[in-house]
Amino acid sequence: MEAVCTWALLLLLLLLLTLALPRTRDPGHLPPGPAPLPLLGNLLQLRPGALYSGFVRLSKRYGPVFTVYLGPWRRVVVLVGHKAVREALGGQAEEFSGRGALATLDGTFDGHGEAQASGGNRRELKALELVGVFFSNGERWKQLRKFTMLALRDLGMGKPEGQKLIQSEAQHLVEAFRETKGRPFDPSLLLAQATSNVACSLVFGLRFPFEDEEFQAVVRAAGGVLLGVSSPWGQTYEMFFRLLRPLPGPHKQLFHHLGTLAAFAIQQVQRHQGSLDTSGPVRDLVDAFLLKMAQEEQDPNTEFTEKNLLMTVTYLLFAGTMTVSATVGYTLLLLVKYPQVQKCVHEELTRELGDGRAPGLEDQTRLPYTNAVLHEAQRLLALVPMGIPRALTRTTCFRGYTLPQGTEVFPLLGSILHDPEVFEQPEEFNPGRFLDVDGRFKKHEAFLPFSLGKRVCLGEGLARAEIFLLFTAILQAFSLESPCLSGTLSLQPAVSGLFNVPPAFQLQVQPADLHPTMPTR
Repeated sequence: MEAVCTWALLLLLLLLLTLALPRTRDPGHLPPGPAPLPLLGNLLQLRPGALYSGFVRLSKRYGPVFTVYLGPWRRVVVLVGHKAVREALGGQAEEFSGRGALATLDGTFDGHGEAQASGGNRRELKALELVGVFFSNGERWKQLRKFTMLALRDLGMGKPEGQKLIQSEAQHLVEAFRETKGRPFDPSLLLAQATSNVACSLVFGLRFPFEDEEFQAVVRAAGGVLLGVSSPWGQTYEMFFRLLRPLPGPHKQLFHHLGTLAAFAIQQVQRHQGSLDTSGPVRDLVDAFLLKMAQEEQDPNTEFTEKNLLMTVTYLLFAGTMTVSATVGYTLLLLVKYPQVQKCVHEELTRELGDGRAPGLEDQTRLPYTNAVLHEAQRLLALVPMGIPRALTRTTCFRGYTLPQGTEVFPLLGSILHDPEVFEQPEEFNPGRFLDVDGRFKKHEAFLPFSLGKRVCLGEGLARAEIFLLFTAILQAFSLESPCLSGTLSLQPAVSGLFNVPPAFQLQVQPADLHPTMPTR
């Protein structure tokens, strides 16, 4: 009886909110889609926890471009397949360069940073869709993105210094793997700590020992955010956040994880503020941002504010921790499940690099099979299956439809990476897709895990370098095994939402020279 009363109260609140909020005045001439229900939108067609598969299913009826309602207020245009996504994000890049909403990440600084933000207040800090290089739009976004990319480049991203940083972290990771002494372990925390250290070195000028408990807590919080935004509840929250935000629920735990990341970012920024040497060398991204703030402190229209700094570094910390580590972890799982593929990688590494020399980015052309395995793993995982939401920067004609300015767009990156018109048997793991008849690495125009257009991932170059250098360092040092039979290992995501979160698995490592021949399936 209590549960019935609770749901009745929720529906009543939802009805009142629906009646109180203004309707969109300019619906334009939108693509077709299922008719939304009052209060629920298209909830009956789109089950939280399976949004992506629901979108793909609807595309079979309505075509590659269609409209859905996520809850009663949020109207979204969905793009499915390589042709539609590339035509929009590539062919009309400027129009599709806005950032859509991510309600699950709103609230990063709730209870944090209120006093630290110069000229800011709690209300401004909560308007997170407007701040930081990830969330902002318009001129603010252009300035912050350009500055961030140039600053990271000056700090070594894409240069030999950046490669040395990643190689050094790779050796710390190899040593941590070696300390397991062949015992089964879950590699996810160590992988996330390694990738987080790369981000922390560039952003904060710090590297943390793997055994540091505070560092472990920050990394686990980043993992909690990844799971929280992708969970069925996270997807429900995206649909009904206006109703659910003040109520108790799992989103409060998500906000706690975000708060941990925000508090860590604030702590590091405050440390820099106390030690900044305006005449000395720039140590990291925070230094560069603070110096830019000092240069423009008299400009009332400057975009270089503490709010933007805090949101930018918090995003870089989260993305730099979880995206690469999830990809490398999934690739290791694939090699445990397919030992013949692992054997071929080992043979190529031994043949081309020998023993002892650390792999470098210049070796990618000499390692076509290894490179193909990494590309196929990223394609199969499709880490961000629904893409990060875009928004129209101006009213736009697209495929005969009129999309009003501000219309949210979901470009389904997973539908490109798994497009059966592009990749034969797309659900199968087949590194040969990225090799030509002579065994040379073959690029593919539909390989777009980092998206495309003006909102392409700003850390793409760094992520590619990390994935290659961390993976090859591990495979050069170890043979990978599992305490479970390979046939019992699942490749299906543990959670699928904004991110495809790889399943947890146990790994065992042995020095590579102890297993010159891997068993075949």
